[in-house]
Amino acid sequence: MPKIDNILAILWMLNSSKKITAKQISERLEMNIRTVYRYIDTLSTSGVPIVSETGHNGGYTLLNNFIDAPLFFDFEEQTSLFHAAVFAEEAGYYGGEALNKAISKLSRYSNQEQETKINQRFTSLEVISRLSSISLEPSLKEVEQAVADGYSVKILYLKCGEEEQSTFRLVDPYRIIYWNNKWYVIGFCHLRNDIRSFRVDRIESLMLTENKFNRPENFSARDFFMDNLLPTIEGKEGIIPLVINGNKRALDDVCQHWFLGHYLQERTSTQAVFLLEKDMLHTYVPHLLLPYGKSIQIIEPISLKQRLIEVLSELIKFHQV
Repeated sequence: MPKIDNILAILWMLNSSKKITAKQISERLEMNIRTVYRYIDTLSTSGVPIVSETGHNGGYTLLNNFIDAPLFFDFEEQTSLFHAAVFAEEAGYYGGEALNKAISKLSRYSNQEQETKINQRFTSLEVISRLSSISLEPSLKEVEQAVADGYSVKILYLKCGEEEQSTFRLVDPYRIIYWNNKWYVIGFCHLRNDIRSFRVDRIESLMLTENKFNRPENFSARDFFMDNLLPTIEGKEGIIPLVINGNKRALDDVCQHWFLGHYLQERTSTQAVFLLEKDMLHTYVPHLLLPYGKSIQIIEPISLKQRLIEVLSELIKFHQV
């Protein structure tokens, strides 16, 4: 019997809830008792919580509920892990190599029937992500290490705007976030003396430092990120209603947009009403609505219709030969 089969057989015998001696294991598996001791040591070194009791009534047992811990997975659990691996790979997950090894172990210890069923479910799912020629895995691994250990990082960060500019920043990384096909680092920026978010694909170089930092208690990277991305309008001045008419399918799409949907107030089959800040309305919204063409119509404010005309005129002028 192969070594791995013997080790698994011993594990199942230990899981019988009855105390068992090395001699009993040796007799049942027909192996030398020294080999039994060696396999017991291998299991213990691997993290299996084996309890050893000496004396006349001694023997080996496992801690309660050990097999209920996630070492053995049923069909649904294995399928879910395979699917999660597909999503992680397409997201550019930085632990892809380790994840693939874990998935290989699941496959190795599945019988033929289980493997066939899992493959059928596994191949039924495909995830298509945005193509990127930039590998973020090295940066993500280093940032994750800094987040876990509480060390600051020195980064050369590319700030995009009218003029692209790279600056060195000392950052205390609090969390890593994946949103809308992008990886972000949320942390305290010593240059700006404030908590900021940084896109990982804009980090041109990264170096771990020996500076330790303390993360603020009860800090939520999710709340910080979403509040900055989609600020609330409660208590703010200059709030303007945006009224849009259109066919149901087009309005469904507008209302489900990650930005506009956050500010939706009312909706009927032919009309949607949003509340937005004036600057936000005239800066971002025209570019969001242009792709819908004639399928929607802006009812109010008139100023937004005028802004749309300006944006279109600028585009026409730019593309004219």
